[in-house]
Amino acid sequence: MTDNSSSPVGTTPSPVGTTTGMDRRWWTLIAVCGATFMLLVDVTIVQVALPTMQRELDASFAQLEWVISAYALSLAALLLTQGTLADRFGRKRIFVAGLTIFTLASLTCGLANSAIFLIVGRAVQGVGGAAMFATSLALIGQDFRGKDRGTAIAAWGATVGGAVAVGPLAGGALTSGLGWRWIFFVNVPIGIATLVVSLKRMVNVSDPDTKRLDVAGLLTFSGALFLLILGLTRGNDDGWSSAFILTLFCSSAVLFAAFVFAEFHQDRPMFDLSLFRNPAFTGVSLATFAIGAGMFAMLTYLTLYLQDLLGLSPLQGGLRILPLTVLTFVVPLVTRNLGERTPPGTALGVGLALSAVGLALMHGVAASSSWTTLLPGLILGGLGIGIANPAIAKIALGVVSPERSGMASGISNTFRIGGLATGVAGLGALFQGRISASLTSALGHPAGTLATVVAAEGTRGADAPMLARAHMTRVAGNAFSLGINDLLVTGAAVVFIGALFAVLVRRKDFPQPPSPPAAAPVPDTEPEMLAEAAP
Repeated sequence: MTDNSSSPVGTTPSPVGTTTGMDRRWWTLIAVCGATFMLLVDVTIVQVALPTMQRELDASFAQLEWVISAYALSLAALLLTQGTLADRFGRKRIFVAGLTIFTLASLTCGLANSAIFLIVGRAVQGVGGAAMFATSLALIGQDFRGKDRGTAIAAWGATVGGAVAVGPLAGGALTSGLGWRWIFFVNVPIGIATLVVSLKRMVNVSDPDTKRLDVAGLLTFSGALFLLILGLTRGNDDGWSSAFILTLFCSSAVLFAAFVFAEFHQDRPMFDLSLFRNPAFTGVSLATFAIGAGMFAMLTYLTLYLQDLLGLSPLQGGLRILPLTVLTFVVPLVTRNLGERTPPGTALGVGLALSAVGLALMHGVAASSSWTTLLPGLILGGLGIGIANPAIAKIALGVVSPERSGMASGISNTFRIGGLATGVAGLGALFQGRISASLTSALGHPAGTLATVVAAEGTRGADAPMLARAHMTRVAGNAFSLGINDLLVTGAAVVFIGALFAVLVRRKDFPQPPSPPAAAPVPDTEPEMLAEAAP
């Protein structure tokens, strides 16, 4: 087998035995966007189904958090490793392997008969999703240049927005019509179709300078992130000052320090810390983490508010989120030409600032509120995300050389998904703590168990007989809404801080594009490409 890793990256392949370069590249884009859509829609589509899953699987509030966090955690922990593997063995091979794992894990999640089974399946889904997500921007970066790259990134950004847009509605419709299991079963035919396109049309490109897997970096980073999320998730139940929680946080800090040490002593680290000498890379990384932790994590709790407190069905709840999610899809398409003329740092800062204001505008909800109280904030938040997403992709690819696009893609998405995982756990801890404090104040005695039920089920806590009384229902509803309001303020603050980091993104930090190469690379001559890729 011949690999084209030594050829210039991003040029059109030899026409022998393949489709034309343009045709092949657009097929690659279709496969990348299909996979990206599937792995990201599995965040928002699951959020809408959480209350139904809780009732059918008798899940606790912590288990509900882990349904989201297990997926996000394995995504974030393995993105860097998958990016390195993609640079070493080729982006196509890693992409196809991840797509296969993700599709099979989706089937497993749909068959889950307990919360623990579902959480394990979600973690395995994240393993496959990490391989797809780590290679998504790299596959685009290796094949597209100039205006075509701008068009491809805009399509990818619109796909990210589309996944957010369709997720709540599709999740609500499937959960209400067929049951929550179908939010996972639907991935199977999509995964198979994307796999066929990938095997037939993609070219395998790798980085010949990548030597070996960074095992020390993988173990220290994934271990540190896992212990951090576990500590945030268990803090309210075990006590924030307990020996167990303090040990988790201290161990996480030690592992993060060990990770930094390991990366500085690797010839080819999976996380090249020298990239942070570029202010633009630092700015976009921190801003990406902030929008994941402050905005995307908040959607989980807005879903609980709409269904568990306002009493909406999964489909009704998904429809109410559409003003935000549809705009995240439409805005990148409508503003594509404007985005090409706007400095990337400006677009990033404006997008995050709008998202922060949107979250702030939602503050003030109550158990008696109409969902329309959220509407101005949902609209503004959607505008902000739609502006920020393409800017993040453009900056992440633009500040590194093309041959390191696998690492850049992995790091960018690690900050995005790592922010989501940390945000879900951190906001969940704040939410449960606020509910517990409010109920304890109202009842005059500790309400830890009741607080856990209210956090997971709102005012529909069938396991809490006290909620059967009208007075207790009002107390629980008030505690729940106070918790949501605290999260909105916190999320707005986190996203606004992310907007401030956008000032670090400057045009002078972007390397000059290389001159067009004279020779075309030789495509990977895998049997399926020779047999199937001809026009």
